Parts: sequence; structure tokens; C-alpha cells
Amino acid sequence: MSKAEDLPYEITLEVRDTCLCLHLRRAARAVARRFDTALRPLELTNGQFSLLMSLNHPDPPSIGSVSALLAMDRTTLTANLKPLERRGLVEVLVDDADKRTRRLALTPAGRELLVAAGPVWRRTHAAIERLLTGPSPDRLRADLRALS
Repeated sequence: MSKAEDLPYEITLEVRDTCLCLHLRRAARAVARRFDTALRPLELTNGQFSLLMSLNHPDPPSIGSVSALLAMDRTTLTANLKPLERRGLVEVLVDDADKRTRRLALTPAGRELLVAAGPVWRRTHAAIERLLTGPSPDRLRADLRALS
């Protein structure tokens, strides 16, 4: 068994102060809480909003393309779709060209909810951007895309 001095407290401080994973995770949780709070009156979470928004396409996207966009495995995506299906916001369709492929479509109720959520998202997003002190939100988005 290792001794306590094998892991100096200074390393803990270094991780606390410099770990990108820790800081990104903390920031992501804080931003998610802000959006969850703002979207709560619409009975939506930020994750559900993003999922519904990812379905706003001229042609229903495949489960695979949505899971790639949201960086979510198919099993998790399917689990997240269930409550939205039960609410009548999303429907799962069989692809005409390939019966093995499933496509995801917003229902009229899903579109109506996104229309109502749009202004809430814009206000919340603008408030978060005002908190950023770096050179620009666009630079931050570019840096985050580079990491993913």
C-alpha cells in the first residue's frame, strides 16, 4: 500500500486548478442547470430541447445521425426518446428505402413546443454569453469543437 506522501496535496491543487476535464464538466453542469431552469415551465430539460431541436430537419434524420450529432450512443438516445414519444412530441418511423433504419420526426406538438422554447433558449443563451470574459463566444465554440 502506498504512503500518503506518495500523493502530495500539491498535486490535488494542481488538478483542481488546471484540469480541463474538471473545469469543462463543472461549466457544462452550470450551463445545463441554467437551461433546465429556464425550460422547466415548458416541461423540458436542456437535453430534451437539444434532442428535439436536432430533429428539426426537412427530412426526418436517422437515429445514427442524431446520436452522432449529440455525441450520444444509440441506447442512451433511445432511452431519451421514450418520454418524448409518450408526450406525443416525437415519432419513430421506418425508413422507406431501408426497413432496418429508423428515422425520427417531430410531431406537430413537438414543433409547437420548439416554437415556444425558442425565445426561452435565446434569452438564456444571451445571458450566458454575457458572462463570458474571453475574446469572443465564437472563439470558445471553435475551441470546444476542436476538442470534440
